[in-house]
Parts: sequence; C-alpha cells; structure tokens
Amino acid sequence: MISLTILLLSAGWIVFSRAEPGATTGGAIPAPRAGFLAPDFELTSASGETLRLSDLRGRPVLLNFWASWCPPCREEMPAFEQAYRQHQDDGFVILAVNAAYSDSPAKALAFSESLDLTFPIVFDYDGSVAGLYRTHSLPSSFFIDAGGVIQDVVIGGMPAALIEARLQELLEEGS
Repeated sequence: MISLTILLLSAGWIVFSRAEPGATTGGAIPAPRAGFLAPDFELTSASGETLRLSDLRGRPVLLNFWASWCPPCREEMPAFEQAYRQHQDDGFVILAVNAAYSDSPAKALAFSESLDLTFPIVFDYDGSVAGLYRTHSLPSSFFIDAGGVIQDVVIGGMPAALIEARLQELLEEGS
C-alpha cells in the first residue's frame, strides 16, 4: 500500500510539475559553446561557391569570424594560414566567415589576397550566422571536432602557439 501511494504521488508530481511547451529552450542553447553541436549554416564565397558547415563533418574545423578592419583579426590570419598549410593534409579546414554586414567584401578579399590566404572565406552579408553563433566580438573562433561538436571557443586574437595547441587537441581526438 505504501509503495502504491508513493508511486501515485510520484506520477502526480511528474504531471503537475512538467514544463509547458514553449516554456523551455527546446534544446536551443543561449550561445554555442564547448560540448554542443555546432549550428549548421550555408554561406557563399566570393567565387560563388556555396559552403555548408555540415558538409565538413569528418574533418576538424576552425570556424573564425573576422573583418578586414579588425586589427586582431588581421594579426592572426598569417598564423591561421601557416596552420592550414601545415595540417590540411590531415583533413583540417579553416572556414573564415567575414562579417560582410559590417565590412567591405572587396576590402576583405584584397586583404586575403595580400596574405595569399588559401583557406575558404565566406561572407555573412546579413549577420545571420554571426547571430546564430552569438558573436559579439571579432575575432571569434570555434574549434569544432570531426563529429561537429564545438571543443573550444576563443574570443579575441590568438597567437600561433595557441592555434597550434588547440589544433593538436582536435587532430588527436580524430585519430
């Protein structure tokens, strides 16, 4: 009898304490962070090629939000290029998302050409992807493992040593 009473009270508690639909985030997170699946998006490069983040599954990805007018963004780009050239044969991809909603795509392309950047650069013209990732500062970088899970988020510029350390962690996870 006591067990039945406890069972009925528990069932009642579950029914009356449940959250109403729409009262929770429904699985959405306030800002993408380590341990969460990276939100998918699709953007276009200057050449018109459409790139989708989910198409890069199976490969470690450094997702970087940047602008050509941003001094820390400009400073870290040579280190990104060095890391990309060194590890692209390991499947590593850098996807540089230019904040075209606050930058000139022509200036961004001129800057990337001046450094001979070889990794993909795509343009977020309306800020929708920056909004999806809740980026409020540039540069903002997301280290995403081969399974599409964010492993680390770095706000602000990164020296080459930090880029390499984070990248090694991603590459070791994938092996």
